[in-house]
Amino acid sequence: MRDMSAFVLLLLIVIANFALQPLTEPDFGWHLRTGLDVLHQQLSLPETDPYSHTMPDWAWVEHAWLTDVLIAGIYTLFGALGVIVFFSGVTVGAWLLGAAVASAGLAFRWLACTLSLWVALPYLGARTQLVTLLGIALLSWILKRWQDGNDSLSWWIPPLFLLWANLHGGFVVGLLLLGLVIATTSIARWLSDRRIVSGGQFDERLFSREELKRLALLAVASACLTLVNPYGWRLHGEILDSLSNRFMLETLQEWQPFSVSALAGRRYMLYLAALGIGMALWYRSIQPVRWVVGLVFLAFSFRHMRNIPFFLIWSLPFVADVMAHAFERSFGRWPFSDAWARKGELAAAVLLAGVLWWLGPEHVDRVALSGTRPAEFFRATSYPIEAVQWLHAHHEQAGQRLYNDYAYGGFLLWWLPGTKVFIDGRMPAWQRGQRDILRDYLALTGEAPDMSVLAKYSIDWALVKRQTPLEEGLARSAAWRRVYDDEKAAIYRLNSTMPAS
Repeated sequence: MRDMSAFVLLLLIVIANFALQPLTEPDFGWHLRTGLDVLHQQLSLPETDPYSHTMPDWAWVEHAWLTDVLIAGIYTLFGALGVIVFFSGVTVGAWLLGAAVASAGLAFRWLACTLSLWVALPYLGARTQLVTLLGIALLSWILKRWQDGNDSLSWWIPPLFLLWANLHGGFVVGLLLLGLVIATTSIARWLSDRRIVSGGQFDERLFSREELKRLALLAVASACLTLVNPYGWRLHGEILDSLSNRFMLETLQEWQPFSVSALAGRRYMLYLAALGIGMALWYRSIQPVRWVVGLVFLAFSFRHMRNIPFFLIWSLPFVADVMAHAFERSFGRWPFSDAWARKGELAAAVLLAGVLWWLGPEHVDRVALSGTRPAEFFRATSYPIEAVQWLHAHHEQAGQRLYNDYAYGGFLLWWLPGTKVFIDGRMPAWQRGQRDILRDYLALTGEAPDMSVLAKYSIDWALVKRQTPLEEGLARSAAWRRVYDDEKAAIYRLNSTMPAS
């Protein structure tokens, strides 16, 4: 199939449409606030947490500090819309680069990106994890070009990890990828050398022994260079502590196992089923290294929903090549004339234009509103922008020690600068002495709220979701009075003469 210009152009429009997402990510606010403060302090990073009153003595390690600074710089120069465009560019770059290692033509590669991005929609937006997806795609592309004979690109691997370790803590996935490539290649070459399998059966070129030695040295150098960051080895310790915190992993939704009960899970299962059927029918390439890495990423995606985008990126070449093989088997032997080829191109373009019409302009309108008039945009979301605007006009109603919902933490750090929060997305694994912030938060927000948690942290005002057990408990308590409410949220103040519980 030739690369059809009109069809490919429309594919790019769909890809951009999927990649453009409004600023609704709960953690975006604290990333932005961190970056703005670090810029203001001339790149000086805080030694302890400056944003909560519950864990102010926690030695905070921000593993995405450089991305925060980059976000803040873009926000300062171009506003929220600039941040949206930035993350859209990172997303498009990750998917197009991830698909670039396929042998299929451009149309099939970009069609694979379109299908994959449709599945990935719940994981897109202003998420720093997208930086790691771009890193994985770039590392995969470098390794593929090296296999194809361009070994000079291999020397870019250590500098990539030096930058990656300062942009996002997901660099550990890149080190895992290097380890899997080295281990799988070594095993495949060992089996081939002993004629247990024939190397001629493989459809991917294995690195030679000398190349493997160089790759191993580059991997070691890359791992060492990840220590060149503002926190040194503490960065790695923080990542290990987070990944080993079983309570956090078992509690937060994004760390839950893959499930088909949600729409995102059903989309992913449909994607896997289609890919599996396509590979069974049309995929005949034997690629041991790419298969092993894909199976590992697939296993990780089943273990934690957060890892689904890793497999989506890695599977792009499989999807593109399967579609190319399917097309060739089905239509490759037909004697198409140029006139029929043009008609096919037109039909494909019309079909894709129908998809764009079905998507409609509403999504782009929402994104534009989010970027140009974010306060107005947030009125149509669950974020308490109305309560925040009321607080700007009635700041005397705010107390000293706030209780806030977990999903509100980052938003409040963005929209109420200077306010210290109870909890936000940085803090689930934080615990010191009797303060286990996530456990205490869950005890306070369960069906039978433990109101003593408010006294434990000396809470004197609360911004809570309406019609929740906690809000109802505050409304019944003589110790608290409601000073503001709307359809989304309510603000309560502690009566000065009454205890909190």
